[in-house]
Amino acid sequence: MADKKDSLSITDNRTGKSYELEVTDGTLRAMDLRQIKVDDNDFGLMSYDPAYKNTASTRSQITFIDGGQGVLRYRGYPIEQLAEQSSFLEVAYLLYNGELPSRSELAEFQHSITHHTMVHENIRELIDAFRYDAHPMGILTSTCGALSTFYPDAKNLDDANVRKLQMQRLIAKMPTIAAYAYRHRRGLPYVYPDNDLSYAGNFLNMLFKMTEVKYQPNPVIEKALDVLFILHADHEQNCSASAMRSVGSSHTDPFSASAAACAALYGPLHGGANEAVVRMLTEIGSKSNIKNYVDKAKKGEVRLMGFGHRVYKNYDPRAKVIKKLAYQVFDEVGKNPLIDLAVELEKIALEDEYFVSRKLYPNVDFYSGLIYQSMGLPMDIFPVLFAIGRTPGWLSQWEEMLTDREQKIARPRQVYFGHGKRDYVPLSERE
Repeated sequence: MADKKDSLSITDNRTGKSYELEVTDGTLRAMDLRQIKVDDNDFGLMSYDPAYKNTASTRSQITFIDGGQGVLRYRGYPIEQLAEQSSFLEVAYLLYNGELPSRSELAEFQHSITHHTMVHENIRELIDAFRYDAHPMGILTSTCGALSTFYPDAKNLDDANVRKLQMQRLIAKMPTIAAYAYRHRRGLPYVYPDNDLSYAGNFLNMLFKMTEVKYQPNPVIEKALDVLFILHADHEQNCSASAMRSVGSSHTDPFSASAAACAALYGPLHGGANEAVVRMLTEIGSKSNIKNYVDKAKKGEVRLMGFGHRVYKNYDPRAKVIKKLAYQVFDEVGKNPLIDLAVELEKIALEDEYFVSRKLYPNVDFYSGLIYQSMGLPMDIFPVLFAIGRTPGWLSQWEEMLTDREQKIARPRQVYFGHGKRDYVPLSERE
């Protein structure tokens, strides 16, 4: 038996020529297809992959997903272990630096984040200029981009220390901007950061502090929020991470690239999915209506929100953690009445051959919105919370892209199928 080769043999039936293409890590180099031509004037063969459903745009060491087995790991560490034992800032350090920090490294990192939480007063004035009913995610996106004008040193992308400083600034300031956007929407005075509190505790302080001298966050809510941030910290080459990399590939500053990532997350198919789950459960209303709603979903009349995922063909590992977390929060603040609907809907769907055969399992969005709602947070803030958690992942993807010598400015190809050459017709002759 001949030795196996890590290659793929292709015969072009148009010309009869055969080619041997190298297979590396289960992939073909798209540029290797260019040698396959009909004649010397041919541009060469391209792959066509709308929405990048089967195209790897990068080699990455950050996040591993096995959708078939329901596995998610950050830098090799299972998400379940990190959610149970780690903290969000420790995970942020891990994502960006590649290794878990020592005790002294973590203390130094926490100190750096804590002392970058304040924003310039002009930022507060900028947020004041938005309409009273402006969506918090729109405010976050715009303000994140505006930060680039406050830190012109961020354009020095060749300096690793400068890049790390911007990472610390962004992770620190995102909760402050998010909280200001929330308070602005409600006509409440802004609350400045409290450096005595944890990352999640300080965010709760800036959200909810009223007249008390010192805000004391509920430790159960504080821990739950920290875990939710961990679960959202990165998720491989998703829409917003791809936006971060694509915009960042032009070597713009990280604040502008992060604004692009926020804009991608703003969409209902990405960061707004958990809000859609809450609206769906509210629409269903009672357990007696679930079967009818499921039947409508099977007919394509409605969409079952919070089920299925482009990557996962098994139970989303984040959803398992969140479901357990939900009951911990409910024990503290009271049960969200929608949880019984959610559990029953999950049970019915997972017993139905239609959903099982299509591998439509609950994803991270199915329970997260119920937790946020129970914390007293309105639905328009949900994607903002997602953005806070995802910021370390965006920045880690951005850093990896910048230091990858194979990466250049993003510029996909297209298949043109418009008009051929046409001669201009003067306006007077178009009647």
